[in-house]
Amino acid sequence: MPNKIAFNETYPDITQSDKLYNRAQKVQKPVTQTLAKGPGQFTKGVAPKYLVKGKGSHVWDVDGNEYIDYNSAIGPVSLGYAYPAVDNAIKRQLEDGITFSLMHPLEVELAELIQEVIPNAEAVKISKTGADVCSAAIRVARAFTGRDKVFCCGYHGWHDWYIGVTSRNAGIPAAIQDMTYTFEYNDIESISAALDETVAALILEPFIFEAPKPGFLQELAVACRENGTLLIFDEMWTGFRIAAGGAQEYFDVKADLAVFSKACANGMPIALLTGRADVMELFNSQVFSYTTFGGEALSLAACIATINELIDKEVPKYLDEKGALLKDGYNWLVTELGMGKYTRCIGFNCRTMVTFTPEAGNGLEVKALMQQEMIKRGVLWAGFHNMCFSHTDEDINYTLAVYRDVLPLVKTAIESGNIKSYLKGEVLEAVFRKVNDYNIKPKAVTTA
Repeated sequence: MPNKIAFNETYPDITQSDKLYNRAQKVQKPVTQTLAKGPGQFTKGVAPKYLVKGKGSHVWDVDGNEYIDYNSAIGPVSLGYAYPAVDNAIKRQLEDGITFSLMHPLEVELAELIQEVIPNAEAVKISKTGADVCSAAIRVARAFTGRDKVFCCGYHGWHDWYIGVTSRNAGIPAAIQDMTYTFEYNDIESISAALDETVAALILEPFIFEAPKPGFLQELAVACRENGTLLIFDEMWTGFRIAAGGAQEYFDVKADLAVFSKACANGMPIALLTGRADVMELFNSQVFSYTTFGGEALSLAACIATINELIDKEVPKYLDEKGALLKDGYNWLVTELGMGKYTRCIGFNCRTMVTFTPEAGNGLEVKALMQQEMIKRGVLWAGFHNMCFSHTDEDINYTLAVYRDVLPLVKTAIESGNIKSYLKGEVLEAVFRKVNDYNIKPKAVTTA
């Protein structure tokens, strides 16, 4: 019998997952299309590898095992799996067609809606993926400013201009790598000192898990404006979650450009770039950024339906309230169980992360142990609480009961000094290492 949402006696049977994985290894390199969904992020030997169904906040793997899902498809599921209002909008559009040889009216309708919701949306560009709009924002910023250098903080996709600052930079010319520099979040003094006349754009996630210091984002906007550098907010995670208008609304600050994707269409592939009209005007003549599947109508319909639901149902407020129950509940349990020196849950309530201190030992080992025990009990867990509108009080109460059951086991393993002996599967893999050469002053141009 497949495992259910219960304190199951055995780890889930993943026979069919493993069969598919073995087939994939023969024909796919890599076997996953999204790194965070791949087998390296879930302990091999215990965790499922393939999901086939989702409903609300629950998912089912290919072997029939059921789980509460706190990954939310790595962010895009903001309302819930198979959410009726969105699925019905997709079905209605499907009857008329998916993609066409000319533009579709829904493009105009969506852009008008975005302009009402996003504070800096003097103009709107619609694309398909987060990496696309991040790179489009960088390209148009370089064109507008006539500069080349970029400062970044956070994760901004797979394209050359960004991934060159990570350890997975093979295939990227050194000249491209030398145009991008990283900076430390919340350090306005060093950022201001490093900005100069060569910096076209500064791009950051308004927050990841650490909160901005009071005034940091506003001061950053001023520093960029005074330097002639365009400020870009990467709102893939913050957009439509922290507030309907994203971090710009929540923190009352405007960026020159902003990019969105994950939460705005409840799983359908679409991305948005918003910004100043004078900057965005360059897409009409000087800057090229187009895609074959731009204007694909199912995603447009889903995006409009999702945003309307997010606003009408006050979903950001719901995510905040329910996410607080999980975060605060976890931290209360940690204190009660005497584990404060080992672990804590951090972040804004809509998206929180369970962290482990150096005192806990090897972070990937302890995370793998926590993961295998959560999965055994019917919670698909990767260290995050990516909240969606379908997460219920029942889900949250059950998850906290699981944490109460699992945390003492984790504590015992940590204090034994041999966490690996408690693992039934393999240790998790690191995604990639970011190179933290913060606040590198752009290299001075020398002349002979």
